[in-house]
Parts: sequence; C-alpha cells; structure tokens
Amino acid sequence: MNKPRFCEGSIFRHVIVMAGTGAIGLMSIFIVDFFNLFYLSTLGNSEITAAIGFANAINFLQLAICIGMTIGITVITARLVGARKQELAQRIVTCFLVVTTVLMLMIGICIASSRYSILYTLGARDKVLEQASHFTGIVSPFSFLIALGMITSGLLRAVGNARKSMNITVLGALVAALLDPLFILGFHLGIKGAAISTILSRLTVVTFGFYFLIPYNLLQKPNWHYLLHDSYRVFKISFPAILTNLASPVASLFIVRTMSRFGNNAISGQTAIDRIVPLAFSFIFALTGSVGPIISQNFGAGIRKRVYKTLTVSLKLVLFCAFCTWIFFFFSERWIIKLFSLKAEGAELMELFCHWVILSNLFLGLLFVSNTVFNNLEYPLLSTLFNWGRATLGTIPFIWIGSAYGPKGVLIGQALGVVPFGILSVICSFYIVKHVKMDRPFFN
Repeated sequence: MNKPRFCEGSIFRHVIVMAGTGAIGLMSIFIVDFFNLFYLSTLGNSEITAAIGFANAINFLQLAICIGMTIGITVITARLVGARKQELAQRIVTCFLVVTTVLMLMIGICIASSRYSILYTLGARDKVLEQASHFTGIVSPFSFLIALGMITSGLLRAVGNARKSMNITVLGALVAALLDPLFILGFHLGIKGAAISTILSRLTVVTFGFYFLIPYNLLQKPNWHYLLHDSYRVFKISFPAILTNLASPVASLFIVRTMSRFGNNAISGQTAIDRIVPLAFSFIFALTGSVGPIISQNFGAGIRKRVYKTLTVSLKLVLFCAFCTWIFFFFSERWIIKLFSLKAEGAELMELFCHWVILSNLFLGLLFVSNTVFNNLEYPLLSTLFNWGRATLGTIPFIWIGSAYGPKGVLIGQALGVVPFGILSVICSFYIVKHVKMDRPFFN
C-alpha cells in the first residue's frame, strides 16, 4: 500500500520539492512550444511565427481539457492514498485512462477536420492560414498523447514521487530539443517539422510515464463493468476543472482575434509573450498541480492545520517568485526582442510586457493557487466561477477598451483584468480552508 507521505514532515519542504520538480517538469512541457517558436523564428518569416500563434490558440483549448482531466484523477488518487484505499485507486485510475484516451482522440480528430474554419474565424488569412492549418492538422489527432503524459505525471505526484514526475517531462523536452532543429532546419520541413517533433516528444513522455508507474500498482486490466461508473467519479471533479481551465484559452482566442487586427508583427509579439510566460512563471504555475496532492492527502487524513499551512506557504512563494522574475525581465527585454527577431509592434509589445505588464502574473498566480484549494477541498465550481469571471468580465471589456489604443492597449487590458479576481479568490480560499468540514472523505 502507498504511504500518505504528505501527512507528516515539513510542509515547506514538501511544497518546495513538489513545486520545484513540478516547475522543471512544467518547463519541459512548455519548452517544446518554446523550441518550436525559436527555431521557426530563425527562418525570419513573421507569417510562420504568426501561424504558430493561431495554431497554439487552438492547441491551448485541448491542453486545458487535458489539465482538467489530470486535476480530477490526481485529486482522487491522492485522496484515496491518504485514506489507504489502494485497490479502489487502482481500478479508478485504469478506467479513467481508457475513457480519457478515447475522448481526447475524438476531440482531436474533430478539431483537425474543422481546423480551416476555426483558424479563419480567429483571423488567420492567406499563408498564415495555410501554415497554421498544417500544424493543427498534424498535432491535433495526437492530443491524447499529451493527456496521457500529463495524467501519468500527475499520478506520480499523487503518490509523492515528484522526481520521476519531473523526469518524464524532462525526457520529452530533451527529445524536442534534439529533433526540432533536425526536422525544422535540417530536413527543411518548417512548421510541419515542428509538428512532427512535438508528437514524438509527447510520445516519449507517455512511454516513460507508464514505465515509472509500474512499481506503484496503479494500473490493472480494465474492469469494463466499472468503466463509466468510476470515470463518473473522476469527472465530478474533472468536469468543473475542465470548465475552469477552458476559461483561459477562450480568453486567449478573444485576445488573438483582437490582436490580429493590428497585423502579423503584433501577433508575433503576442505569441512570443505567450510562449515566455509559462517558462518564466513555471514555478508559480507548477504550484497548481504540485500542492494539490499535499492538500488532498491531509484533507483525506482530516488535518486542517497542514492544509492551512500549505496555502500560506504557497502564496508566499508566489509573491517571491513573481518579484524575482520581474527584476530579471526588466533588464533583459532587449535580448529577448532579438532572440525572437521581433519587429515594430511586436518589439513594442515585448518591451511593455518586460517592464510592467509581467507583474500581472502575480495575481494570476494567486488565482491558480486558490483554484488548487477549491479543487482539492471539493469546491471545484468556485474555480469555474473565478476563472470564467476573469475570462469574461476581466477580459472582454478591458481588451475592448484597450484596443482603441492599439496593441499596447490590448496587452494592458489583459493585465488589469486579472487583478481583482486574483485578490478575491485568495480571500475566498482562506475562508474555505477555515470552515470546510474535515471529516475523512472515504469513498463507498
């Protein structure tokens, strides 16, 4: 039986280890997109860079669904480990993996088949539309790979093995680092080469993810009788989490559509920013998935004090990391502009982001930590409420007003809209931790 290791020992150490290794793992996931953009930008064609921006707006939707599924199964597994229910965890994990594979395969094929109309609606035209459709058509049918990769990584965190969870994503990033220049530049495949490299990188993550899970006895032959029943248990948490995570890509689609009015250079600048943020704030974003098992295991064991401590430690780390990242980018903006070969509006957007707009990610980090509390203490609908509030009330009016002042206004609008939702979500999370019933949440 897997021991609930987060129910004892230093909370600070648990959070640092889980978030630190999670950050490296998360960086490894997003660095694949970073490599794609970097090597494609060396071709000196703003149309290709813009195409990646449009294609990633669609891929972000699929990624959001995968994250929601990962949250659900990680929460359930960690809670069952905390309650010492190994056999039930094994059965539920196996059933959910089967359902996830089928569901993501269907979603990927549907998106690939309708990619032209989706990209055109977003504002892609001519060569940009053609290039973006190539990338989306190749990558989307294989979206189930990133779902399985994220779930296996989440399961390793749920049982407390942060190092192996990190290792599988690092291996995927190494494959991308090796294959991107080979396929994009060596074989002269351009954006198609980037797509092929992405698929092979994700396949690597899935392969090693399942291999590292073997010692924990979380996999078995699927019990078809419980397939839908057990998956429903997970989806009670996953579905609100999916709705929550869909808020960000929906807001991103609106941003891309608005920014496309200002030309390919503006889209290129926004795309570069979208690729930098996950890497720069990987530690903060990793807290969302990394501290979830800590909260769930202690919730499963009925230890309120350790749940509260996990929240306060996480928020302090968010503040510290956001400040350090801002200092670095404030003095590095010229180098970053040259790195992505940004011009005109794109360079102006990056300069504004590095100097001031980057600070808005502090409030985004507060929102993400709060979402973790909501999801793991059985209040997932609050995550949905806050994220969709930010994606609608915190995005549409701010960007609509900002667009009157050009692409810089759009960027500033994004930054201002997240502030109130980050503050309110933290207040709500402290209230829930203080008042939630801590009876041991056994599964029948």
